[in-house]
Amino acid sequence: MRAWQVTELGEPAAVLRLAGDVPRPVPGPGQLLVRVRAAAVNFPDALMVRGQYQVRPPLPFTPGVELCGEVVAGERAGERVIGTPVLPGGAFAEYALLDAAAAFRAPGVLDDAEAAALHIGHQTAWFALHRRAGLRAGETLLVHAAAGGVGSAAVQLGRAAGARVIAVVGGTDKAAVARELGADLVVDRTAEDFTAAVKEATGGRGADVVFDPVGGAAYTGSTRCVAFEGRIPAPALNHALVKNYSILGLHWGLYNTRDPQAVLAAHEELTRLAEAGVVRPLVSARLPLSGAAEAVQRVADGRSTGRLVVLGQ
Repeated sequence: MRAWQVTELGEPAAVLRLAGDVPRPVPGPGQLLVRVRAAAVNFPDALMVRGQYQVRPPLPFTPGVELCGEVVAGERAGERVIGTPVLPGGAFAEYALLDAAAAFRAPGVLDDAEAAALHIGHQTAWFALHRRAGLRAGETLLVHAAAGGVGSAAVQLGRAAGARVIAVVGGTDKAAVARELGADLVVDRTAEDFTAAVKEATGGRGADVVFDPVGGAAYTGSTRCVAFEGRIPAPALNHALVKNYSILGLHWGLYNTRDPQAVLAAHEELTRLAEAGVVRPLVSARLPLSGAAEAVQRVADGRSTGRLVVLGQ
């Protein structure tokens, strides 16, 4: 089969190679063999290729941590599923393996590319906003990188929860994307101070929940416009005492082993929201398998909005 492989670590465009003679993976106990219909590109793919991710598969490996595929053998043959492939055989290939227990039925209302993009980003946003932050209707949600893969999911889920969503982006093109997603207020951080904009929009109160996949200056600015008893990710314990805000960490992957039923429940809720037309993953580009290296490099460089998806054959 054809599959992208990493034989040495480095920048995706430089080290990824499309091989045509990679053996098709053989499922073990509790695993499913799927034909990859679409693979969403994630920033962890780039980190993995660079050797900077917490998961470091042995060389050579195929990156790609999220897919929509069709089960090709066994009692679930023909079922269209989404999930995280079993490394070292990732999603940027014609076939991959999934753990059967973590292979979820793809929502019928989403096409292959959208279904592939529903899993990691939307699950991460769901757990951050609901499991960790307890977002409530009527609260103000501040979302950084709101035009990105995870940020766009947070905007949609925040609106679905009845929150007022303030989206922070970098640039006019990304601001247009955030408006199309339905954010109540969009702030271009390259043109204005988002801290001041949030304070003005909330009458000085600040944001109840901050969704920040960026960190750094975004976090520092957020601490100046988080509401009393608000919730925010990233550690700064001394400053937290000033406004009594809560600091929340999230590693979504841990739930797959610690609380898989919660992951299934989140998938079922995301499916319901998709069927209701409330949530639809933002897919900005669909590329052929041959374009996977370029797509991973674009995500690594921050030159993408929404999700880039590599389509199967």
